[in-house]
Amino acid sequence: MNRTLSGLAALAAGSLLTLSFAHAVEPVVVASKIDTEGSVLGQLILQRLEAAGIETEDRLQLGGTSIVREALLAGEIDIYPEYTGNGAFFFDMTGSDVWHDADKALATVRERDAENGLVWLTPADANNTWAMSVRADLAEEHDLHTLEDLAGYLADGGEFKFAASAEFVESPQALPAFQEAYGFELSAEQLLVLSGGNTAATMRAAAQRTSGVNGAMTYGTDGGLGALGLVVLDDTQGVQPVYQPAPVVRESVLEAHPEIETLLEPVFRALDLETLQRLNGEVAVNGVDPRRVAAEFLADLQAAE
Repeated sequence: MNRTLSGLAALAAGSLLTLSFAHAVEPVVVASKIDTEGSVLGQLILQRLEAAGIETEDRLQLGGTSIVREALLAGEIDIYPEYTGNGAFFFDMTGSDVWHDADKALATVRERDAENGLVWLTPADANNTWAMSVRADLAEEHDLHTLEDLAGYLADGGEFKFAASAEFVESPQALPAFQEAYGFELSAEQLLVLSGGNTAATMRAAAQRTSGVNGAMTYGTDGGLGALGLVVLDDTQGVQPVYQPAPVVRESVLEAHPEIETLLEPVFRALDLETLQRLNGEVAVNGVDPRRVAAEFLADLQAAE
């Protein structure tokens, strides 16, 4: 090889090394959905990675599900918290029973998304799905913990009025499914149907006893539940799909930063239902900055590790 070719080869090799190095130090782009829980979970991921010395780029509260999902698939972001139950829509499997079982739902999204170069990490032990909740004083007085308990209370003539959206009342997957599975039926007089699907309005109606309301349509990890004195009744028969939050990361990014998996596993394992409700409530009810909520939770977690 002559000196000119040798020099060109060396230059090319140097360029490749430079490009490889530049790629290796690219920041991990962390995103989330635009809602309260998205901001909290996104901050937990962002701050945990930063504390471990991983350079990050903040794209939190990027948008709704479709926007964030498409950004991940396009490689515009690298990691964000998603819900296992949304796999039903991602993979056109809304009729499948796998979404009613936490383990099967997780296995399914992992298998299907592996084909997209995506990896689902350890999920939280919490289910952010449609739920029926009651006032805490009612639950305590009549020992209501599950939807079977509610069915027994109603069968004994217990006073009950439930606030919900029209969608929840009419959708075959919501109230009708609960009623069929647990053997009760709410009359028109036992329902306060509110326009829209905002659980803040239904929870407020129960907290304030609006028109005699003592139960409300909620989501499992709603931040206002504890603050407003409401208790989620356990769906023991798994009527609703399971929506466990979990970090979803691009496989190439995980290969470059394999420590991400072990960094985030204890964080999400610590997020049970009551913990997520509390963290969400700090933001949604008490107005605390999600960055502070996440920082304090991670500090407590680190102290316990």
